[in-house]
Amino acid sequence: MLKMKKWWAMTVLCSLMFLAACGGNTGAGNTGTAKPGSEASTNSGQPAKQEIPASKDPVTIEFWYGLGGKLGENMAKTIEKFNASQKDVIVKGIVQGDYSETEKKLQAAIASGQVPAAVLGSNVDWARKGYFAPLDELVKNDPNFKSEDFVQTFLNQGKVDGVQYFLPLYGTTQVMYYRKDAFQEQNIDPASLTTWEKLADAAAKMTKKEGNKTTFYGWEPMWGKDNMMDAVFGKGGKVLSDDGKQVLIDSPEWVETWEQFRKWIHEDKIMRIHSGGQGWEYWYKTIDDVMKGQAAGYTGSSGDQGDLDFNILGAMEQPGWEGKGEGKPVAEARLAGIPAKASKEQQEAAYKWFTFFSNTENTAKWSMDNGYIAVRHSALEDPEFKSFSESNPQISVPLRQASHGSEPFSDPTGGKINDALRIAADKVQIENISAAEALKAAKVIAQKELDKLK
Repeated sequence: MLKMKKWWAMTVLCSLMFLAACGGNTGAGNTGTAKPGSEASTNSGQPAKQEIPASKDPVTIEFWYGLGGKLGENMAKTIEKFNASQKDVIVKGIVQGDYSETEKKLQAAIASGQVPAAVLGSNVDWARKGYFAPLDELVKNDPNFKSEDFVQTFLNQGKVDGVQYFLPLYGTTQVMYYRKDAFQEQNIDPASLTTWEKLADAAAKMTKKEGNKTTFYGWEPMWGKDNMMDAVFGKGGKVLSDDGKQVLIDSPEWVETWEQFRKWIHEDKIMRIHSGGQGWEYWYKTIDDVMKGQAAGYTGSSGDQGDLDFNILGAMEQPGWEGKGEGKPVAEARLAGIPAKASKEQQEAAYKWFTFFSNTENTAKWSMDNGYIAVRHSALEDPEFKSFSESNPQISVPLRQASHGSEPFSDPTGGKINDALRIAADKVQIENISAAEALKAAKVIAQKELDKLK
């Protein structure tokens, strides 16, 4: 009998527990139990709140760049600005020694498979080998890209075999800096110096001599092949034939242009160059000549602007040649790329960072802070840039010049043609050897190296 009572008590208890578990309406204390995603009713008759999934974590990427000094500080500030502007991506800047060191470390990273998602640097051969990710699909899906707003010479430099592998972050070109007082003394309007012939005439007027010795030079080109190549491109000269099989550096456009520079330097002595020394020593000696009143002007980088006193100096574009139109000096982009081994998520994050850096406001800011060229035409209309350029007109000169600039020569021989041109330039500028002789010798060497690629 006792066992029967115990059995009956247990049966009743289990029944009650079963009814409670079935969610029957047992009174005010019941709130019900809902399956995930269902709309269970509360006592108020309103649907219960659904569970909201946790927000997605931001994608963190590394950005490698070889910038130091003021440039490095400004890059760090831009990274901070980007990270604060949105919550999807976090960029961690990793500073390298320079552009060359960045490439060396990237090569090791590619080999190991542990790559950064973003790099300030580019390599055409590596893009062809598949080490960099093509960006065409990302650009296509970006309604805010507006390729027509980019300086085309910069954007095109990021293409390899018609595919956009790299995006320009900023650019540089060689412009003309002149002493305002030297020009005013001879009543020379810088806006009138639209050709090399006119610049040479002005340089002759400003040059001062004591006997056969020049004490004040009318102009100082920068040492090396680059300034003279800029002038060649303005005359229509090319390094290679359109099919890439013939070296053309002994053509009339080359010989006439380089011979003119030789004459200005060694015979007329209205121009001079500083050469040799350690590192950039020759560069700063050239700048010092102008700043100390020993020359009327020089040809230098747009990036020099941060070191120059524009109370003393003005800036103007490189000239062209009579009958040939405006000048076509090289305008070179500093490009950024995305290693192909980065994940798709990281690649999208890197692209977002690049396009932030190069938007109108930020490319204008980079130009104002550093003197380098903004990569978008719309930077000229940026309110802050316009206000800055009113009191600092030199800042817009490189951007205007870049709009009709030439792309830098890409040496298919791995630098052998450039080496031959460098030797030829020294013969003309330093040794006073005729341009015809120097360029003919360079042509033989360069063509031999090019023929090895056949």
